[in-house]
Amino acid sequence: MTGAPLVVLDACVLANFSLCDTLLRLAEPPRLFEPKWSEEIVRETTRTLESKLRWPSSLTAHFEAELRVHFSEAWISGYDQLIPRMTNDDKDRHVVAAAVHGEAAIIVTFNLRHFRPEHLEPWGIAAQHPQSFLSEVFRQEQALVMAKLEQQAADRGRSLSQLLNILNATVPDFASLVSNAISRP
Repeated sequence: MTGAPLVVLDACVLANFSLCDTLLRLAEPPRLFEPKWSEEIVRETTRTLESKLRWPSSLTAHFEAELRVHFSEAWISGYDQLIPRMTNDDKDRHVVAAAVHGEAAIIVTFNLRHFRPEHLEPWGIAAQHPQSFLSEVFRQEQALVMAKLEQQAADRGRSLSQLLNILNATVPDFASLVSNAISRP
């Protein structure tokens, strides 16, 4: 345990490659948060990558293997008995049950309507849109986030500006926050 906040990453976030890459880099040492997910979340991610984004199964298998190697402590299991006690949307009760069992205080998801506060607050959990989550992390650790973004851009053969343009499609407030910080003297 690192002392970093425990955060469940929903399948919709993991299936967005550039965003997922950004989040997982922020979760690598030095960690800004500790990522959590379940087999079911990763299966859902794999289905999305293969059926909607047309990733070949060999690539999704590699992705899952990399998650297991680099984030072996992220996997939550043993939460099945909690699922019937969850009151959020039926299809996403497994996510909240995993968060409760894994003692995560935050679920990062694009699908906030399936994770309403009245269903999460009794468990001490909040759902956050990825741009809200990333913006808060950036405000707390601007220099470290900036360094990790610069490394991500370099690893992908892009400038930081190009990376921010890509991220702007899904997390525009975060991309704008970073862009504004870069342009300040």
